[in-house]
Amino acid sequence: MQNKLFCAIAGALFTSAAFAAPAPTVHEAPLRAHLQFLSSDVLEGRGTGQRGADLTVAYLEAQALAAGLKPANGDSYRQSVKIAGVKAIPQDSKVVLESGGHAQTLTFGKDWVWAPGDAKAVHTMDADMVFVGYGITAPEQGGWDDYKGIDVKGKVLVMMVNDPMPTAEEPDRFNGKGLTYYGRWTYKFEEAARRGAAGVLLIHTDASASYGWSVVQNSWTAERFQLASGKGGAGMEGWMTESTARALFKAAGQDLDALRAAAERKDFKPVALAAKVRGEARAAVRLVEQFNIAGIVPGTDPKLKDEVVIYSAHWDHLGKQGTSGDTIYNGAVDNASGSAALLAMAQEAVKAPAKRSQMFLWVAAEEQGLLGSAAYAAAPLWPAAKTAANLNLDSLNWVGATRDISVGGSERTELGAMAAATAKAMGLTIAPQKPDLSGGYFRSDHFSFAKSGIPAFSVGGGSDYLKDADAAKAKRKVYGEEHYHQVSDEYDPRWDMSGMVQQAQYTLNLGRMVADAPKMPAWKAGDAFGKVREGGM
Repeated sequence: MQNKLFCAIAGALFTSAAFAAPAPTVHEAPLRAHLQFLSSDVLEGRGTGQRGADLTVAYLEAQALAAGLKPANGDSYRQSVKIAGVKAIPQDSKVVLESGGHAQTLTFGKDWVWAPGDAKAVHTMDADMVFVGYGITAPEQGGWDDYKGIDVKGKVLVMMVNDPMPTAEEPDRFNGKGLTYYGRWTYKFEEAARRGAAGVLLIHTDASASYGWSVVQNSWTAERFQLASGKGGAGMEGWMTESTARALFKAAGQDLDALRAAAERKDFKPVALAAKVRGEARAAVRLVEQFNIAGIVPGTDPKLKDEVVIYSAHWDHLGKQGTSGDTIYNGAVDNASGSAALLAMAQEAVKAPAKRSQMFLWVAAEEQGLLGSAAYAAAPLWPAAKTAANLNLDSLNWVGATRDISVGGSERTELGAMAAATAKAMGLTIAPQKPDLSGGYFRSDHFSFAKSGIPAFSVGGGSDYLKDADAAKAKRKVYGEEHYHQVSDEYDPRWDMSGMVQQAQYTLNLGRMVADAPKMPAWKAGDAFGKVREGGM
């Protein structure tokens, strides 16, 4: 009954908008041209804090002006994003893990990694260690609390990655097989900082993290970035390998497997370890200013023009790394494609404004933890209460046109019904929903908007290819296995751009439907992020 009511409400919401003037047509030529330039060696991989980032911002700013967008920040297209770059200096540090009264022999990078979460260069540690299971406090999950009965202020917390596993009795707890935000390492660091912990060390396994130790190692041995403003994280944030954790727990007189099994139960209580983090941890810290770029197409309705639909894409990638061979991580698919699509969409949107205003937003530092979108959410250029929706584009379909489109996350709000109506109008189907095993909904820029109570999701490419489906799926798989976050993610002039154009057109059509609807879309009843919109969290 509730689902029927929700669909009826959503239907009424978009019915009148569905027959409004169609959205302008996105063209391949400008999309391809922008993609080719944004992913060229000239922009040096668009790395945060690097020269290529400055060049990228200048290009996007010029193109927003050329397209006819109005500046979104007074008379400027730029929104400052102050970022702190931090890099651990293990060779100058004298920090150790002590367990059972003895220092563990550990190698930074091989056995464990760490960096300051509060952008301070020096931390003197003398902190007891506590195992807190998954490190989750979730009242809506039957009162789940891994911190029950303990004050963790000043302590270093050891915790597991991911969510508690579903059981036969509770197959849907913590979204069943899908990952919730509680399972993300970002949440675990945030919760520990809220409780005043001195540090957090996550136990890595390939299965729980959904990636190997090399991913952690590569990320945490390089410079990392965090917003310079705000509360910041704990003094030490990091990871340890499973073998390191086993040795630590054994020396402390504990059985890691037994404690992990106990942590799967709601009655789990934190366990103090006979272990400490002791010594001085040093890091190099620098401040960097990056920029979001934002332009507006003003609305035409006297009242609705005060509300906005935001289209977003991150412009950054991994920049230049290394000193020999190909050192440029061009990021053609990730995410020159999304940035180029927004430029092509904006170029047409200005020719036929909608009732509500529309913002085209290129955000910085997504690869560093959604920092640009988080900075926007913290200081929005348009009031969150008057922001109808955020539609995000990240890594477009470079393989070819499809019969379907992916709208995972839209089902949380009335955007789901509008997304289905838009697909139907274009002769597309909605791609089947799959369990979100890696927490994809929480790893792209739309999530910063969702946390602010704004209905948001990323429009993904389909997988039911029109041409040579088997070959197309094989090409897509190869990208994920061999080119994602590698120097080989480069533009190829032979690419069939029909899939990208289709995805961009769909996003603009959906945005236009939202912009012309009688009222803003609402969250589905009971959704935690919807409570933010209602002022309940």
